[in-house]
Amino acid sequence: MQERVLDSTYRLLEEIGRGGFGTVWRAVRLGAEGSGPVAVKILSRGNVLSLQDQIRFQREATMMSQLLHPGTVTVFELGESEGRAYIVMEYVDGPPLKSLLDKQERFPLPRIVQIMEDLLTGLQFSHERGVVHRDVKPANLMLTQAGQGKIADFGIARIESSSMTQAGTVLGTPAYMSPEQFMGLVVDARSDIYSSGVLLYQLLTGERPFEGGMSAIMHKALNTEASPPSQI
Repeated sequence: MQERVLDSTYRLLEEIGRGGFGTVWRAVRLGAEGSGPVAVKILSRGNVLSLQDQIRFQREATMMSQLLHPGTVTVFELGESEGRAYIVMEYVDGPPLKSLLDKQERFPLPRIVQIMEDLLTGLQFSHERGVVHRDVKPANLMLTQAGQGKIADFGIARIESSSMTQAGTVLGTPAYMSPEQFMGLVVDARSDIYSSGVLLYQLLTGERPFEGGMSAIMHKALNTEASPPSQI
């Protein structure tokens, strides 16, 4: 793929991720190629995303730039080029946890403990600063080559005290969502703890507690108890 230059500042080397908000590229800053790569997340074109999506994207950068912790992906800069916002972030030299789980990889118990410690210490740090992630899942936990877990994508996070926090909005990934998220209620740090529990269940058993489509998972989460991991 031909390399591109963003905002006359960043050379985009290769696309490394794609999602609802846009694309993520491995990049280097022009004039600073020897300093190592960064990750650049570019928002999809404005005529595709609503104003609320754009506000949420910018809020992600603002919040993440304040979360300087080994357990979170560091944000360096927020910019705009040709009407498209972008975030420059720390480049993580390893895969998301999801890619390993998708390959049916299983982890020994000490490794599971380490992954969960990294996740929970990062969440505790963010919760102490009033930031709730709202979408804790394997795809949003990056693993460095050294094995450190780093939480990524606070794109649908909420600041608990923000006037923009409203009930009636359902955001998240169904298999990992808390009951209050399905109900459209205002959530707090406990929703992240619930989602972390789902992730732990999956690491221990190889399965998620509730499977199926959105409506099936919602019904199970609201009305049933998951099978004890010891039965699986």
